[in-house]
Amino acid sequence: MKDLAQRLSGSHDLSAKVSRLLQKRLQVAQEQLGSRVQASWKDLLSQPISPWNASSGAYAYAVDFAQRAVLFWDTLRQRGNQFVQRTQAGLPPVLHFKYETVLDGRLLARPVNYALVRIVPPEGVTVDAKRRPYVIIDPRAGHGPGIGGFKDDSQVGVALREGHPVYFVIFYPEPEPGQTLLDVCGAEQQFVRKVRELHPDAAKPAIVGNCQGGWAAMMLASSSPEDTGPIVINGAPMSYWGGAWSEGEGDNPMRYAGGLLGGTWLASLASDLGAGKFDGAWLVQNFENLNPANTFWDKYAHVFANADTEPPRFLEFERWWGGFYLMNREEIEWITKNLFVGNKLWKGGGDAAAGAFDLREIKVPIILFASMGDNITPPQQAFNWVADIYGSTDEIKARGQVIVGLMHEDVGHLGIFVSGKVAKKEHARIVSVMKSVEALAPGLYAMQIAEEKGAEGKPVYSVSFQERRLEDIAAHLNRFKRVDEKPFEAVEAISDFNQRAYELFAQPMVQALSNEYGAKLLREIHPLRFQRWSLSDMNPWLGWLGPAAAAVKAQRQALPADDPMRKAEQALSAMTSASLDYYRAVRDALSEAAFFQIYGNLFALYMADRAEAGAPPTDARETPFVKEALASITEGGYAAALGRVAFLLARKGEPLPLSRIELKQELMNEYREFIPALPRDAARRIRGEQEIIVRYEPEKAVETLPALLAERADRERLLAFLERLLADRRIQSFEPSAEQKAMLGRIRAVLGTPAPGRRPRVIAA
Repeated sequence: MKDLAQRLSGSHDLSAKVSRLLQKRLQVAQEQLGSRVQASWKDLLSQPISPWNASSGAYAYAVDFAQRAVLFWDTLRQRGNQFVQRTQAGLPPVLHFKYETVLDGRLLARPVNYALVRIVPPEGVTVDAKRRPYVIIDPRAGHGPGIGGFKDDSQVGVALREGHPVYFVIFYPEPEPGQTLLDVCGAEQQFVRKVRELHPDAAKPAIVGNCQGGWAAMMLASSSPEDTGPIVINGAPMSYWGGAWSEGEGDNPMRYAGGLLGGTWLASLASDLGAGKFDGAWLVQNFENLNPANTFWDKYAHVFANADTEPPRFLEFERWWGGFYLMNREEIEWITKNLFVGNKLWKGGGDAAAGAFDLREIKVPIILFASMGDNITPPQQAFNWVADIYGSTDEIKARGQVIVGLMHEDVGHLGIFVSGKVAKKEHARIVSVMKSVEALAPGLYAMQIAEEKGAEGKPVYSVSFQERRLEDIAAHLNRFKRVDEKPFEAVEAISDFNQRAYELFAQPMVQALSNEYGAKLLREIHPLRFQRWSLSDMNPWLGWLGPAAAAVKAQRQALPADDPMRKAEQALSAMTSASLDYYRAVRDALSEAAFFQIYGNLFALYMADRAEAGAPPTDARETPFVKEALASITEGGYAAALGRVAFLLARKGEPLPLSRIELKQELMNEYREFIPALPRDAARRIRGEQEIIVRYEPEKAVETLPALLAERADRERLLAFLERLLADRRIQSFEPSAEQKAMLGRIRAVLGTPAPGRRPRVIAA
C-alpha cells in the first residue's frame, strides 16, 4: 500500500486541481453571461423607441400581448387535454405510421409488456419483402415508444422509402408482473427470429437502437449473434463513466448524478413507494433538469412569441414528451446497478445476470452515431466501450469486426432521433450504405458525409469511409486520458454500501407502508403530470379559456416580429434565458467540483494503490491476437492467401468512397468462382488476421504465400483471378500506384512455382 504521506499529498494535489478547474468554470460562465447580456442590450438599443412611438405603440402592443397570452394559455390547456386523453387511451405509441401487431410479448411464456409491430407502408410507398428488414428499438427511459417514427422524415420513413420492410418494437405503460430486463432481451430475440421467418429470402434484419434502445440492441445481438444483421446505435450510452470533452464548456453533468445522490438506493426507494413500480416521470425530470433555461423559459417563450404558428409543433412534441411509462423494481435496479453506476455492460464475461454481456460475440458490423452537442450521451459514452472491450486496433481486426463511427457536430440528444434534417441526411445515408458496410475489411472507420447542391438546389450527399486507429480515437475523445473516470470506482463502492444499508434498515418499513392506492396518488401528483392535467378541461376554472381563444383568433391584431416593442420583448427574454443558463453553468461547476472532491479523494486515499489487473502489454507484438496471427502465417490455405493478397494490393491511408465499395461488391458477385464460400464474419476474420500478418511481417507475408498455396491448382486459381481483375475495364479506370505495381510483380514472382511437399490447412466454409 502506498505510504500515507504520499496518499495525502496526492489528495492535496487533486483538491488543488479541482479548485483551479472550478474557478475556470465559473469564470467562463461569468464571461458567457456578460457576453449574452451585452448582445441583448445591443439589440435592445439598436432600435431606440421615441416617447411618441412608445405612447402610440403601447396600446397596439398591449392588445397583441394580451391576445398572445390567451393563445399561449390555451395551448397549455390543449396540451393538458391531450395528456388526459392519451392517458385514458392507454398512452398509445406516437408513431406517425399505421402499424399491425405481429407478436405480443404479453402472451409469451415469460410475458413482457413489449410487442413487435409491422409498419404499414403509406400510400405511394412500396416495400420489397426480399430486401433486408429493419427492426427499430426505441428507448424505455420514461417516455413511450415511437420517436424513431415520429414523423415522415424519420428512421422509419427513410427505410420505407428505400423499399425495406420496417418493424418496430413498442412497449406498453404498465410492466408485466415480475418482468426483468433479461426477460425483455429474450422477448426481443423472439421478435427478431419472427422477422427472419417472415422474410426467409432477405438478409438478416438490421437492428436500430435509439438511446437506451441502443444498449438493448447490443444485448440482443451479443446474446443471439446468429440472428441479427448489422447494428445501428444512435446516441446510445454504453460507457457510463465517460464524458469529459473540452475545457471551456463544462463536463457532462448527468454522469455525476449517481454519485451525488448516493448511488442506486434512490431508485429502489422510488420503486418501493410505487408499490414495486418505478415511475418513468422521474427519469424525464432528470432530463429536464439538465437544461433549466429550456425547461422553464425558452420553450414556453418561443410558443408565446409565435402564438399564431408554433402551437401545432409544440403539441406534437409534447404528445411524446408528456407520456410517462412505468418499470418494475427489478428492471430499474438492474439498470442502475449494472449500467448507470456499475458500468458493467461492456465488461464481458457473459454473466448476463450480472449485467455483463460479452459484446465481442457480436459478429456483424456496428454503426455508432453520436453528436458532439449531446450532453445526455456524449461521444465518450457512445465510443469508449470499443476501447474497453477490444483494447487495440489489432484485436478489432483479429476478431473480424467492423465498427463505423458517424459524428454530428452540434445536434442535441433528442435531435439525433427527431430532427427531420438528421433523418434526411445521416439516417438516410446509414440505410443506403448498410450493404456496403458489410463489405468493409475489419477495422474501425469514420463515416463521412459530404453535401453538395444538386439540381434545383436540392442537396446531394456522397459517403466515404476513412479507416482510423482505435488508439488515436480514444486519445482524441478523452482529454484527461480517462483518469477522470477513476473516481467512479469509488462511487460504485459507496453505492453498494448505501444500497445494502437501505435494503437492511429502511426497505422493509417502506414496503410495509406502501400500497397501490398511495402509489397511484404519488404518480398523479408528480410535478410533470400535475402541470399538465391541472391546466386542462378537468380544471373548472379554465372553462372560459377555449371560447376566449376562439374569440381572439377571430379578432387577432398581431404586431410584426420586427416591431420595436416586440424586439424589446425578445431582448428581455434573451436576458432571462442567459440568466438561467448562468445558473446551470454555476450549478454544474459546483456539482463537478463536489463530485471530484468527494469521490476523487476517496479513490486517491483508499483505492488508487490497487494494481490494474490484466494490463495490456506495451509491445503490440506481445498481445495474444498478434502472436496468434503471426504463428499461423503459413496456415489457412487459399482463403488466407486471397485475404493477404487483397491487403497487400490495397491502397493504404486513402478515404474509401462508397462507389469503390460498391464496385468491390459487384466484382465479388461476378467473380464468385474465385471467392471462397465463407460466411461474412469468417471472411472478415481471415482478412483481419492477414492484415496483422502483413503489418508486422511484411516480407515474410509475401515469402510464405507459396506455403499457403501448396497446390498448383490454388496458385493458378489465384493468379487467374488477378489477371481477370487487371483486365477488367472497371479496375483499369484506377491508375495503380508504384507500390501496387511493385507488389503485384513480387506476388507473381513468388507464386511462379509450387512449394514442394507442403499441404495447407484449409479453412472450411
